[in-house]
Amino acid sequence: MTPAPRTKAATIRDVASAAGVSVGTVSKVLNNTGTIAKATRERVIEVARSMNFRPNSLAKSLHTGLSGSIGLISNDSFGRFTMPIMEGLEAVLAEHAIGVFMSNATDDPELEQRHIDQLLAKQVDGIVVTARRADRRPPVDLRGVGIPVVYVFSNAEDRDALTLLPDDEGGGKLAVDHLVAQGRKRIAHVTGPQDFVAVSLRASGYLAALEDAGLDAMPVMHGPWSEAWGREAASQLLDRGEVPDAVLCGNDQIGRGCVEAFRDAGHRVPEDIAIIGFDNWPVMTDACRPPLSSVDLQLTELGQEAGRRLLAMIGGERQTGTIRLPCRLELRGSTERAALP
Repeated sequence: MTPAPRTKAATIRDVASAAGVSVGTVSKVLNNTGTIAKATRERVIEVARSMNFRPNSLAKSLHTGLSGSIGLISNDSFGRFTMPIMEGLEAVLAEHAIGVFMSNATDDPELEQRHIDQLLAKQVDGIVVTARRADRRPPVDLRGVGIPVVYVFSNAEDRDALTLLPDDEGGGKLAVDHLVAQGRKRIAHVTGPQDFVAVSLRASGYLAALEDAGLDAMPVMHGPWSEAWGREAASQLLDRGEVPDAVLCGNDQIGRGCVEAFRDAGHRVPEDIAIIGFDNWPVMTDACRPPLSSVDLQLTELGQEAGRRLLAMIGGERQTGTIRLPCRLELRGSTERAALP
């Protein structure tokens, strides 16, 4: 089959001729600059739409010095943390007609550098770096190109970097404050490996909330990020006779494992034991029985904030430091009960 001939794309001169205006007027209308009569503006927009006119991004780049694109680098292969951040980032940048090139580095420094070099070759206006854990990492190497970089859910070893993170410590305290308000007094904390910064921060929030309430803390229990560890930790508590009336879990997998183990041992959730997870991952929270209450990291909001700050930096504003955004508590059936003792 012979392919259909390629239709020649309309140019800005074609739009100007069809609308009966100058090329400069079309440029002002499409870039939303200058003072143009409303009727003229509407006519130009309608003509451009009818001709399927698409501005030449290269020409615009030469005129403005900007490419209208940014890069996003991640090592989160499953997208569990990156995709909500990406959603928030794109929502903000789309309002300014800025596109996002996304690359996955998969924990390979050489691959990450190749992706960065490719993004720099595309002359992106900025880069967002994110990950599947908010631990410290070396700053990206921009080869001396002075474009802004924002680290989101990823923490650069650079005092001049701008880093946006969830307030893990505040999230831990928020959860325990809620449990205390429910009348819970023996609150355990089952969490992930000790070498995660988020684990340490969430534990600090747990301990601070108990201290504020005048309650004794139980030893923090560390293990893998898995349902199996949640079940094992719950069994250890029961075997030692240390039955809590609430548990703050380091993530939702651990939380679901705890719910299952306590329920299998004859304890009612939430009547006997209230349980709160972390991350608010619907795959886990909604599959849990009862549905699992969880601390939401508000990753989409982190992405939105990254977009706003990156726009400011592209505009010439200097921003540095570490900013932690508040978490939110999503309450479900694992923390409700009809009456307090």
